[in-house]
Amino acid sequence: MLKKITAAVLILVTVVFFVYAKEVKTGKIEIITTLFPTYDFVREIAGDKVNVSLLLPPGVEPHTFEPKPQDIVKINRADIFIYTGKYMEPWAEDLLKGIPNKNLKIVDASRGINLISEADHDEDEHEEDAGHDEHHDKEEHHHHHHGGKDPHIWLDFENDQIMVDTIAAALSEKDPVNKAFYLKNAKEYKNKLEALDKRFKETLATAKYKTIIYGGHFAFGYFAKRYGLEHDSPYEGFSPNAEPSPKVLGELIKKLKASGIKYIYYEELLDPKVARTISQATGAKLELLHGAHNVSKTELENGTTFISIMESNLKKLKEGLECR
Repeated sequence: MLKKITAAVLILVTVVFFVYAKEVKTGKIEIITTLFPTYDFVREIAGDKVNVSLLLPPGVEPHTFEPKPQDIVKINRADIFIYTGKYMEPWAEDLLKGIPNKNLKIVDASRGINLISEADHDEDEHEEDAGHDEHHDKEEHHHHHHGGKDPHIWLDFENDQIMVDTIAAALSEKDPVNKAFYLKNAKEYKNKLEALDKRFKETLATAKYKTIIYGGHFAFGYFAKRYGLEHDSPYEGFSPNAEPSPKVLGELIKKLKASGIKYIYYEELLDPKVARTISQATGAKLELLHGAHNVSKTELENGTTFISIMESNLKKLKEGLECR
């Protein structure tokens, strides 16, 4: 599929570009971002100095997203394209090779961040089963989904600060007149992220339970590592595409019953059928733990931000893990 996208890019852009070529530009920097966190970071850093748009339509789950011809044209017409990295958007690098706009600034928001391998997460979660054949199968399955790396870097506030600096630097390079404005806003936003990180540390340090039981693909590996938590999910790997096996699902239900934990969390933008099954089998309460990949149309219209999503997550974790 990626080869088809790459081969079609030049033709699509050449044909469709002329349809849009006569559109009047506003004079502001045009920015395209792939995921909601980077979209929101740009809004916080740049304010009304730029036009920023989210490539993902509201409500679309990003792991299954494939750019359409009109998306390719939008990217070609932009001044800056910000993606989260080749492990989150494996289609991006091949697509970008065919973009004819040589003035397009391409920003990999994962640059400078130490990516954790999926195998490391698997080992943390299944240490007691190291060497078991099933563990080996899981590790191989993990590598199949995201190239061996966990791409959910934005769920660590320290990583977010690096991403903010990367975005601010790109904006400053493309629009040096407003450099001071961008750097000032970036610093203020990083302070907000630091304050939120402190609240998470203080709250989760008092948790009665140290394990997040998650009924979806587990995006919170960086998060759990940062706050000394464990995580358990019936999904093998970090993609929601594969269904969990009955055996793994049964083991998680048994574990949840024995643990005393009263909550099962589910992910945004997908039918929580697996979490619902676990809830029905154990009596655990269903609760959303939002990974912030993308937001719904309603959330977007209501002014949802990355920080507001994380603040809501903190409240739900405080209750579910029984923090003091």
